[in-house]
Amino acid sequence: MGLDALNGTSDHMSTAQNPPAATATASLQDMATAIRALSMDGVQAANSGHPGMPMGMADVATVLFRDALKFDANDPAWPNRDRFVLSAGHGSMLLYALLHLTGYAGMTMDELRNFRQLGSKTAGHPEYGHAPGIETTTGPLGQGIANAVGMALSERLLSARVGSDLIDYHTYVIAGDGCLMEGISHEAISLAGHLKLGKLIVFWDDNSISIDGATSLSVSDNQLQRFAASGWNTIAVDGHDTAAIAAAIQKAKADSSKPWLIACKTIIGYGAPTKAGTAATHGSPLGADEIKGAREKLGWPYPPFEVPETILQAWRLVGSRGGALNTAWKAQFAKADAATRALIVGRDVTSIAATAVRDAKSAFAADTAKRATRVWSQMTLEKLVPALPELLGGSADLTPSNGTRTKHHTSIAPANFTANYLHYGVREHAMAAAMNGIALAGSFIPYGATFLVFTDYCRPSIRLSALMGQRVIYVMTHDSIGVGEDGPTHQPVEHLAALRAIPNLNVFRPADGMETAECWELALAATDRPSILALSRDAVARIRDDSPENLSAHGAYVLRATDKPRDVTLLATGTEVGIAVDAADILAKDGIHAAVVSMPSFELFAALSQDEQLKVLGDAPRVAVEAGVAQCWHQWLRKKDRFVGMSGFGASAPASKLYEHFGITAKAVADAARAAIKSEIP
Repeated sequence: MGLDALNGTSDHMSTAQNPPAATATASLQDMATAIRALSMDGVQAANSGHPGMPMGMADVATVLFRDALKFDANDPAWPNRDRFVLSAGHGSMLLYALLHLTGYAGMTMDELRNFRQLGSKTAGHPEYGHAPGIETTTGPLGQGIANAVGMALSERLLSARVGSDLIDYHTYVIAGDGCLMEGISHEAISLAGHLKLGKLIVFWDDNSISIDGATSLSVSDNQLQRFAASGWNTIAVDGHDTAAIAAAIQKAKADSSKPWLIACKTIIGYGAPTKAGTAATHGSPLGADEIKGAREKLGWPYPPFEVPETILQAWRLVGSRGGALNTAWKAQFAKADAATRALIVGRDVTSIAATAVRDAKSAFAADTAKRATRVWSQMTLEKLVPALPELLGGSADLTPSNGTRTKHHTSIAPANFTANYLHYGVREHAMAAAMNGIALAGSFIPYGATFLVFTDYCRPSIRLSALMGQRVIYVMTHDSIGVGEDGPTHQPVEHLAALRAIPNLNVFRPADGMETAECWELALAATDRPSILALSRDAVARIRDDSPENLSAHGAYVLRATDKPRDVTLLATGTEVGIAVDAADILAKDGIHAAVVSMPSFELFAALSQDEQLKVLGDAPRVAVEAGVAQCWHQWLRKKDRFVGMSGFGASAPASKLYEHFGITAKAVADAARAAIKSEIP
């Protein structure tokens, strides 16, 4: 067996003279060839896609699914299933072929025929939610590895809480050369090695080919040494030697002291007569002639999208094999107490969070101290964490600055998975991606923190949180030039606008303790999207009294109304709401009636009807103030309205000096209001 199979010297692959007969028992190589055939047929039908990786990794995938993976195709959401992550998401036909062959509902042959077509379940890269069995959205290389770290961590944490008789699964990953070149892979493997996540097993598709050509053009890392240096077990195998693959998996499962890298030396486009082993198979259809030759070489005389019944039934048996285990697990699950069951499958936390926030707001109402909203957030967490055991906290080495740890937290460590707070280290990107994996695993609600300016370091994963509709909460502090002396490298000015541009992401910028608590409640209630909590470093006064209603839920509301018709409306978020209030006081001395509107969430406000929005915004001239750039404000400002904020980078100085220097003051807002009113006079 092995790499020489293409030259006809191995019995690993059937020959054209001996095709898999419809009446014979299907062999492992027959099953793998079905994956190759469907993959090249799907890409050819779409005239688009990546056939090389699925053809090269078909043997590994077949051994994994047939001999090792614990799953039940009839119950894709089984909480104790093994997770399979295709980090090399461009090879999506591998996953789609596996889902069809093993019998996942909805993954019909027609879906494979409609690969990469509008409305199909078989998107160019796997998309979570499109079809059962797709554990996560992949395609941006390296994301899947980091998602898998989160899934493996979730397994360890959950098993420590409910017992290994209920939660005991492995997380498997197929990653390519590109995944391992991406910087996020280093963050992820370092974190997994540190935590000794021994039930994480990564298969590296070591095919030595990238889009540009040989990987030697751009990389010469010794990946086994690299993983070993990060605390992983490693083994190298011939990726076409099915016995060696099976032995490697058995060895990895038998030793869970550390995570595993199984380096699989493969031939990209395995079976293609002239293109195998070349970049030509990576990202383009093979072409009719090459596919004809591949069918002959692989011994697959069947028409496109046709799988002999014997081979299909062999795969369907694989898909149903886990049914008995699942049934036994459900019996065990039924015996567990209600709290255990709720932790495993998740529960509606809306009312619990609302009660905790209610308590926090009551306490804040009696508190006259000025505090940064990051501090108000920490005080809110003091109420939330004991009420929500599924809430999993963390920070990228900024815990004291972010205020994300409470007296109810203990630190997760290799010897302590009963804990509830993770020190991600300076790994913002892996933190965000791992939180996606934790959320996808289905039990915990993750929140993680860094400075708002460093959303640049984790934006790809934030975007994927939104694309997948996952409840991941990003606590992003130090949200403006109010950072002060650290200077423009640490002062976000364009970041709020950039984050608000991401669809299906709620960006909250609360003005005081009341709004901060309310925004936490809203983030926890948003089960179909992630949330950003943009919090201040500088202290703010309480701008409003307690209210039984969550006013922030409207996205924007009139904080201070006028007793006469408005002359102007001042719009603000976060720390600038206080500036708007002071500006209204200045204007009042001149007899100008200024309403103040706090806008903690553009996204929630945009979801209101135009009539509801107009009741808040009014018809009078508008002036917006925010210590960031203006772009995202044009949604609420008309041609003659004004904006007070930033148009460039910040500077290094005390925060109060910076606000004066950049003209973000109550006087500047009042002056802008007078100018806006004057511009309306005929």
